[in-house]
Amino acid sequence: MTALPTRTAHNGFTLPAIGLGTYRLNGAEGAAAIAAGIDVGYRLIDSAFNYENEGTVGRGVADAATDRAEVIVTTKLPGRHHSIEKARTSIEESRFRLGIDATDLHLIHWPNPIQDEYVQAWAALVDAQQRGVVRQIGVSNFLPEHLERLEHETGVRPVVNQIELHPYFPQEEQLEYHLEHGIITEAWSPIGRAKALLEEPVIVEVAAAHDISPAQSVLAWHVARESVAIPKASSLEHQRANFAAASVVLDDAEVEAITALGRPDGRLFDADPRTHEES
Repeated sequence: MTALPTRTAHNGFTLPAIGLGTYRLNGAEGAAAIAAGIDVGYRLIDSAFNYENEGTVGRGVADAATDRAEVIVTTKLPGRHHSIEKARTSIEESRFRLGIDATDLHLIHWPNPIQDEYVQAWAALVDAQQRGVVRQIGVSNFLPEHLERLEHETGVRPVVNQIELHPYFPQEEQLEYHLEHGIITEAWSPIGRAKALLEEPVIVEVAAAHDISPAQSVLAWHVARESVAIPKASSLEHQRANFAAASVVLDDAEVEAITALGRPDGRLFDADPRTHEES
């Protein structure tokens, strides 16, 4: 099995450079796909309360031939559960549905700044970690001002921030901030959910130069930029191809050329963390 590069947070917590996304992997088929992915070599599995598939993920982890202790299971706290009492219950419900003693990595899904209860949600995660029902805690879609507020008010800095990150939205400033503060960057929708991206001439050229697919060239770009990509893949073929992309080394010019595809309107949908409210 290929040894993946790893990313290390400020507290020494590490993640592999490629994980397995599970959005829309549901039921028996989803569980089988997740188990297969773990046995291919994935050790980071990403889920969320709002994906409505924590049971599927738990079953897939249990059915895999791989030792459970080797797998990092991630889930996320939804916006409607930010108040501290709701958050505490939500954390327990996720753990029960996953069928595990402790969540390996629990994130706040969105900051929901208009609702303005994300510090309460963070306090609930800090408490859950202290009680041993969550091992590591982080966030998703948080901006630097949100991250700084969490640390200022609780004294605890997230180990991970999962953000929208792909060549049309390369997030250079946010990536730099994370690196400076020892926060691991995870990329959701790392291939952009857009066929147009994989047809971009620069992506096609990089793929041809390395004898890989366009999707693999995008994942190799993530690895080169020290983020953790979590592409979803249900078929064994795609799982293996995505996993293999972590061993592809792009040169600086190739990385810069792909990054140059960034657009001011590069978000996949209207979800600016400054205003977006997740339910």
